[in-house]
Amino acid sequence: MVSQAERREATIGAISAAARKLFGVNGFEATSIDDIAAKAGVAKGAVYHHFASKEALFERVLEEVQRELAARQMAVPPRSRDPADRIAAGALRYLLAACEPAAKQILLIDGPAMLGWAKWREIDMRYFGAMAKAAIDGLLPDAPGHRKEAIQHLLLGAIMEAALVCATAADPKKTAHELATEFRKLLRGLA
Repeated sequence: MVSQAERREATIGAISAAARKLFGVNGFEATSIDDIAAKAGVAKGAVYHHFASKEALFERVLEEVQRELAARQMAVPPRSRDPADRIAAGALRYLLAACEPAAKQILLIDGPAMLGWAKWREIDMRYFGAMAKAAIDGLLPDAPGHRKEAIQHLLLGAIMEAALVCATAADPKKTAHELATEFRKLLRGLA
C-alpha cells in the first residue's frame, strides 16, 4: 500500500520532471502551469498545492540541474596530478554540460532572468563553491586564505562568463574546448 507521503513525493516528482522538460525546451516564459500540469498528468491545483508559484517550481528545477552537474563533476576521477590540469578539465566538463540545450536554457538563459543574479549566484555557489575552494587549495596550497578566496571568486566568474559565451556561440563545444585551453594557461600563470 502506498502511503500519503509516497504519493506526495511521486506527485512532486512528476510535476518537477514535467516542468524541467518544458522549461528546458520552451523556456520559462513560454511554459504555463497548465502545460506543466498536463504533462505531469495532474490537475493545475495540484501544481499550486505543492509550489506557491511558477517561479518557485523553476527554482526547484534549476537546483536539480545544478545538483546533477555538480554530481557529474564529482563522479569523474582526476586524470592528472597537476591541479591546473584538473581544474581546467573540470571547467571543460562544466562548460560542455551547461551548453546542452535544456541545461543552457534553464541555467544560463532563464536562471539569472527569473531568479535574479543574487539568487542565481547563491545557488551556483552552493553546488560549486566548495569544489572551487578545494581546487584553489590544491593549486595554491601555501597562499593566504584571503588570496585563495579572491582567486576562487575570480575563477568562478571566469568559468561562468565562459559558460555564457559558449551558450551563445555558433559551435558551443568547439568554443568550450578553446576556452578551457586558455583557462588552463591562466591557471598555470597563477601557480
